[in-house]
Amino acid sequence: MLKLIRMEMKKQKLAWFFRGAVIATILCAGFMFLIAYTEGSRDPAFGSFADALSIAGLLCRAVFIVFASVLLSRFIIEEYKNKTISLLFTYPVERKKLIIAKMLLALALTFGAMLISTLITCISILALNSHFQYIPGKLEAGVLLHTGIQLLIQTLSAACLSLIPLFFGMRKKSVPTTIVSSIIIVVLVSNNSQGFSLSTNITIPLILGVIGLLIAYLSFRNVDKTDVA
Repeated sequence: MLKLIRMEMKKQKLAWFFRGAVIATILCAGFMFLIAYTEGSRDPAFGSFADALSIAGLLCRAVFIVFASVLLSRFIIEEYKNKTISLLFTYPVERKKLIIAKMLLALALTFGAMLISTLITCISILALNSHFQYIPGKLEAGVLLHTGIQLLIQTLSAACLSLIPLFFGMRKKSVPTTIVSSIIIVVLVSNNSQGFSLSTNITIPLILGVIGLLIAYLSFRNVDKTDVA
């Protein structure tokens, strides 16, 4: 499987993804500071350090779930649409393994980008706060550790959830459907009602992550038995 993933990495030109990830991270950090700057002129923009870091994590996850749908579109959907997948299926390897390799590469890139982006954005928030003091209170090691663990679990869950659009995109081999479904997932997961969000609890993201993997698997479970449409 690792050989297939390395082969896919050589095949795909990923410079655009890394450039986009850098730009997205800068925009996320800038947006967080903009919130603090505009809201902080009246009241503190964030109630605590935990709130600020959680919002930063939520923002980064939302951005890269959409990025993941673009990766899945390029790796899988477009190959089906352009019929280039037929050439790939001539290799002496199970079709399912080929698709799983593509999916795992998209998952790894998404998780890595989410994690690094969240880390950089959170560090930027803390660094700027040391000068502008827009977050009330004092940062405690316990709060930082607890929030960090929570963000790690939520990031892993979000990376798994980002595979769900593959299920919808494969139905009609549609790139727009794949991307639109990712946006819908972002809205559903990020929706906040009276302080409660699906992403604020640790157990729920873990369950959703497993569901995401299962749904992604359903999108290509019969690929060995069906012809390329």
